[in-house]
Amino acid sequence: MKTIFSGKIFTIPNLLSFLRLVLIPLFLWTYLNMENGLATGCILLLSGITDTLDGMIARRFNQISNLGKALDPVADKLTQIAMIACLVRRYPRMLYLLLVLCVKELFVMCTSLMAIHRTNDVLSAAWHGKVVTFVLYAVMIVHLLFPSLSSGVSSGLIGLCVALILLSGALYGVRNVQAIRGEKEVAHA
Repeated sequence: MKTIFSGKIFTIPNLLSFLRLVLIPLFLWTYLNMENGLATGCILLLSGITDTLDGMIARRFNQISNLGKALDPVADKLTQIAMIACLVRRYPRMLYLLLVLCVKELFVMCTSLMAIHRTNDVLSAAWHGKVVTFVLYAVMIVHLLFPSLSSGVSSGLIGLCVALILLSGALYGVRNVQAIRGEKEVAHA
């Protein structure tokens, strides 16, 4: 039986995903203790670059692994949740974004685990998940670099993120349910 740890473990993409996990306490410290939005934004940008690089390297050099397919989204979500939680202090409406993201991730995690159990394979991230990740990083960086952002602009950006998260959650749900049902062609939504 194939497990999440079978195959390649110590690959450059997996190390980059691990680096993203290590960066979380660093940006939490720079934002919460130093209250330095620019430094925090730079750390978050570095995290986003490593996220892009890990996928490119994995595909280019055939370093795709089940561990990487699981570790990459975990690093993404923990980064996103931690940063949004920090921003709630200054932008209370971020709480709605945080709640929607957590509910979506719980739903996707549960259906993904059932799909892994059914198929013995970890499904890769889909295009819409990558779009959500990119937009969330961009919106978080905008909020960090422009702390006096107007309430209207902030709310609009938060609303955009919420809409994209809901769409992505629905598309992942469809894909995972197809895998759970054992449908031969799982839509790679």
